[in-house]
Amino acid sequence: MPQNPTPIDPADLPEAITRYLAGRAAKDISAAAQTFAPHATVADDGQTYLGADAIAGWLGQTDTEYTYTTTLTGAERDTADRYTVHQRLEGDFPGGRVDLRYRFTLAHGLISELAIAP
Repeated sequence: MPQNPTPIDPADLPEAITRYLAGRAAKDISAAAQTFAPHATVADDGQTYLGADAIAGWLGQTDTEYTYTTTLTGAERDTADRYTVHQRLEGDFPGGRVDLRYRFTLAHGLISELAIAP
């Protein structure tokens, strides 16, 4: 758990995170996938995806399973290489609306870990 996160302007997020968010918003699986390190991990909805192929599969599944929009509601710098992004998703998934925390860990300018949770 981050200690003393610092709120930041989302425009100040590292490039890998902003490219990931833009790729997801555009439903561009390739663009979003390119922001991850080769051996990255993603934890989402009780599942863990390890490596480029598994992450690309996860990206494709989440982009086709439901129709939704995202609204960036905040960002924090937790440590030098860890950031948390807050987003609201609204769409045709169960419940129709959810606020999520995206916890990013970066390594060598790419996303090495992403954990998504309410």
